[in-house]
Parts: sequence; structure tokens; C-alpha cells
Amino acid sequence: MKDNLAFAAHRADPLDDIAANEVDTDGAAAPSSFLNDLQAGLARSQKSISPKYFYDEQGSTLFDRICTLPEYYPTRTELGILQTHAHDMAAHMGIHAEIVEFGAGSLHKVRLLLDAMEQPRRYIPIDISGDYLNVCAQSLRQAYPSLDVQPHIADFTKEIVLAQQAPALGRRVGFFPGSTLGNFEPGEALRFLRQCARVLTGGALLLGADLVKSPAVLHAAYNDRLGVTADFNRNILARANRELGANFQLHQFAHSAFYNAAVQRIEMHLMSTCRQAVQVAGNAYTFAEGETLHTENSYKFTVDGLQQLAVQAGLTPGPVWTDPARQFCLLWLDAPAHHAG
Repeated sequence: MKDNLAFAAHRADPLDDIAANEVDTDGAAAPSSFLNDLQAGLARSQKSISPKYFYDEQGSTLFDRICTLPEYYPTRTELGILQTHAHDMAAHMGIHAEIVEFGAGSLHKVRLLLDAMEQPRRYIPIDISGDYLNVCAQSLRQAYPSLDVQPHIADFTKEIVLAQQAPALGRRVGFFPGSTLGNFEPGEALRFLRQCARVLTGGALLLGADLVKSPAVLHAAYNDRLGVTADFNRNILARANRELGANFQLHQFAHSAFYNAAVQRIEMHLMSTCRQAVQVAGNAYTFAEGETLHTENSYKFTVDGLQQLAVQAGLTPGPVWTDPARQFCLLWLDAPAHHAG
């Protein structure tokens, strides 16, 4: 999930070129991409699908509900860090800064930064769920009438191309809250951070990450008592039924989420409760009883490990802000002054 992966991986399944045909007119991943990725994933020995397909309108709404659950600590913990330290973060951004938010979602967290910043000039939220992004962007424009809000409907796990900054703007600062970086496989996380170093040349990245902690706390966060996370997980099947004409029987897939301590990650799966065949675009895919569709990984980090990864990507670690229990952190990472090419 975005606050742990959302994304994509997403997560996770990142990073190549953002092509126009990867994004449809309402901003969700194009049906052809979804279909191709789903069919490829169902043909693997370990069936899988990228978590970026969680985030259609229904999935985004369910995720917003997850963020309010008592078991789900990442959102409220990160909000607490932002509320406590936003002015310090804003001081690092400087006057007239431009914020680029990757996987922007509801645009809620950025408000804490905007309120603390000195005359922010532009905000570019990037998200794959276009209708949802545009509604949220319009709400932000009303709340901050002097702010230039330019939503960018795209898959941020692929190559990002942004217009050159206007000379009057200050630094370009990337904002990647939640712990979506954890949805990437380690090599993909490195590629994404290298892309940030390029896109944010002369600026910086403010990166959120979920830290290693008690497995019991992690288990509860992904297995809430109300079953909202289970509904969120199964929505990827419901979306395939709606958009691709698939015939997944949702009641025959059980939500399964657990912490794999050996690799420091939460794994999320949908487990088939019986032997069954699923039709997708005229092709049949068989699930054995107990077989799973792997929908997400969410890696957990140490601060030292994150900083080492950032250095590999060409970013320079700066301040680290965390909560008293050290469950979550936000890191300041300076981008190089010049793109290496």
C-alpha cells in the first residue's frame, strides 16, 4: 500500500518510460496495460500482479479508509512527524519552492508542508488515478488560490518527464510520503531514487519510509479487524472483472498478509480457497486450492540502510525526522547540482 506501496510494486513493478498509451483518459492505467500485466502475472509459477493496479477510484477510496484504521499506524505516525517538523522541513526547501509529489493520492499530507512553507509557487502531484487526482487538485486550488497546481496523470514508477522549471521558482523538491518505496524490489528502489536524482537536479527529495519493528505490530496493520484491507486487496480482482470482463469469484479468494522477517517485508497475497479456473480475455488460468496471487511486497527499512541506498543513487543524506517510538521516518536527501547525463 502507498503508506507502507501502495505502490507499485507497488507496490512492486516499476520503472520504465511513461508513454501516453500507458495512461488512459481518466488517468488509471490503460486497460491494455492492465490486461497484459495480469495475463503475464497469471502465467507465472508464482502468480502475481503489480499493486499499482490497486488504485482505481474504488481502490483509492478503500485505501483512504485504511489510513483511518486504529491498527494502521503509518499514516497517523507520519502525519505526526510532519505536524511536528514541517517548519524545519520548509526551511530546507527555501522560498518559492516547487513541490513534486510522487503517488500523490488525496493530497492531504502536502497541506502540512504548504502551510509551513514560505510562498510556495508550484505543486505538481503525480498519480495514476486521474479522476481522483483531478478532484483532489481542484480542492487544493480552492484552499491555496495563489498556488499553481498542475496535476500530472502518470505512472510515477515509470520514467518521469517534467517541464523545465521557470527561472522565478525556487528549488524543486520531491515529496514521496507514505512508505511506497517499500513496494519496490531493492533494485527497483535504487532505480527510482536514481530517477529522483535526475528529475530533482539542484533540489532535494523528502522521503517517507516505514521502519523495521515488531512483527505483531506489522501483522495487525495489514490484517485489520474490520476487513478493510482484505476488501482493498480483493478489489484488484473486482477491478479485473469490471474493466477486463474477467470472472474472478471474490468470495473464493482469501486475504493473506504476513511479515517475512528473513527479507524484512510484508507480503500480501490472495489465496484461492478451492481449485478453480478463471477466465481473462478468453484465456483460462487454473488455481489450485491454497495457491496464491501475490499482490504486494512492503519492505521495511533501517535509517542507515536507507541512507546507504540514497548514496548509491547519487543523493546526499541530510536531516532525518522520526517519531519518538521510531516507527517511521522522513529523510531529507539532496539531489546533485548537475545531472550526470
